[in-house]
Amino acid sequence: MSPKTAMVLGAGLGTRMLPLSETTPKPLVPLSGVALIDRVLDRLAEAGVEKAVVNVHHLADRMEAHLAARKRPAVVISDERALLLDTGGGVKKALPLLGGEAFFVHNSDSVWIEAGAPALAAMAAAWEPERMDWLLLVAPASQAIGYGGRGDFHLEADGCLRRRGGGETAPFVFAGVSITTAQTFAGAPEGAFSLNLLWDRALETGRLYGLALEGQWMHVGTPNALTEAERVLNGGGA
Repeated sequence: MSPKTAMVLGAGLGTRMLPLSETTPKPLVPLSGVALIDRVLDRLAEAGVEKAVVNVHHLADRMEAHLAARKRPAVVISDERALLLDTGGGVKKALPLLGGEAFFVHNSDSVWIEAGAPALAAMAAAWEPERMDWLLLVAPASQAIGYGGRGDFHLEADGCLRRRGGGETAPFVFAGVSITTAQTFAGAPEGAFSLNLLWDRALETGRLYGLALEGQWMHVGTPNALTEAERVLNGGGA
């Protein structure tokens, strides 16, 4: 079954998006006239997600006011005003709101143009909790907009992921979306921590899997990346 719930990570400070994020939380920055977080929520709704939990911190009042107008999916706020918890801590805090079934975790600055089957539906079809703790959407690093690193992962023939080693270049970058369950957070630390901690734990047991995106991925994390993503979305090409 396709996940009916999603965690949308919207609580970051957005420092790389300065000066735009001084007055506008990064998830509300418009990309070709549509707020980044609305692009995420619209895609989740198209994939059958009925409830999205969104964490808030920076300019949280503006986030809440904007999200109150959403009808699909239904939005529930996870309030991190008092303490920013990073990606892992943010999801852990929201677990009571996410329920006991598998759920998506979606960055608010991850955008793509699909060239094949819808990516979220493909992820749901590929998800096998019997052998997976995490299923990550990955994209070719060489074609990514707004990304200048050496890649994150190698994708093996059986779908398992392997991290890039020191001095290596890896062909795939994490594309900002994953599927997991609450059980993977058992024993996770209190307070702020990165999801990378849990991914490394899954790597050790051979339960970190990936699915390659069919399409053009864009990490809209800086003003320059925003400009480039708008050019691509408006038909300018990669």
